[in-house]
Amino acid sequence: MNYQIEICANSVQSAINAEKGGASRVELCDNLWEGGTTPSHATILLAKRKLTIPVYVLVRPRGGDFIYSDLEFEIMKQDIVSAKAAGVDGIVSGVLLSNGGIDIERTRELVTLTAPLPFTFHRAFDHVENVASGIEDLVQIGVTRVLTSGQRECAIDGRENLKKMLHQAAGRIVILPGGGINKHNIDQLFEIGCREFHFSAKSLVKGQALKTDKIPMNGSLDIPEDAILMTDSKIVKEIKARLDEKI
Repeated sequence: MNYQIEICANSVQSAINAEKGGASRVELCDNLWEGGTTPSHATILLAKRKLTIPVYVLVRPRGGDFIYSDLEFEIMKQDIVSAKAAGVDGIVSGVLLSNGGIDIERTRELVTLTAPLPFTFHRAFDHVENVASGIEDLVQIGVTRVLTSGQRECAIDGRENLKKMLHQAAGRIVILPGGGINKHNIDQLFEIGCREFHFSAKSLVKGQALKTDKIPMNGSLDIPEDAILMTDSKIVKEIKARLDEKI
């Protein structure tokens, strides 16, 4: 296969659906509404038992920014230790500085703790001020991949920046586009040289609400409480089929 599909899976069932759809690997996480946080240890263990494809785990202790307190950083390190003990195949994480740069010292510590497994620097990279120096920093500390939308809301809008990143990376680090990828635009990312792709292929699944006038639990009217976000194997298959046409 001349490409790899990484599915951002927010549950064990989503991960199973991703594999059924033909995914190359999953990035296991929780709380997609917040952009993803670290999944529970039980979720990691069960995903490893149920799947045959590689399972990467997102290590992000909370939503919001990527500048962490000492306590949060200790949690991240322990999460990596626990995930490795559970047999995961890779870690996805990263730390920034308040000046818009990569926290090289802390990210290097996470990379070292992850070794010998691959380490992906997540979309915190889209908040980095200097992309060129950021890529060099990640190469220098041994990061395997960088997940990015090309510093745009969607990867397709950032494709010119992604093209520049691919040229600079020159095979030293994988540029992994993510953000709004679907069957209508993935071929354009393939054409600029991308060979690994990250997306969730999610759909809303109707939940089993007990009553329609229930008291809201999440404090937000923007998040439907009677629906569940889940990876859809049919969407994965459709996008994979578009890539197969390019080969």
